[in-house]
Amino acid sequence: MEENALGMIETLGLVGAIEATDAMLKAAEVVLVGYELSTGGLVVTKVRGTTAACLSAVDAGASAASKVGQLVSSHVIPNPHSDTEKIIKSVTRGKKPL
Repeated sequence: MEENALGMIETLGLVGAIEATDAMLKAAEVVLVGYELSTGGLVVTKVRGTTAACLSAVDAGASAASKVGQLVSSHVIPNPHSDTEKIIKSVTRGKKPL
């Protein structure tokens, strides 16, 4: 599987983020990159996979997060620029950057 795309879900609170992550990983063939905790209770979960897989995963994750918590935003970047990759890798927590 070529993992070019980046899928992201941002929630307010950890429960929604965990629910979203579980749904993303069950819905499509994606790999968990990690998560970020911000001030104010914001949590961003990031997955990598093909564009189609990330779109499917983020749709499932956003729906799941909305049912148990507050979805702030969701987005898929189909093929991040090489300089964007530096940001993705530098701020990821929870797993070693890919």
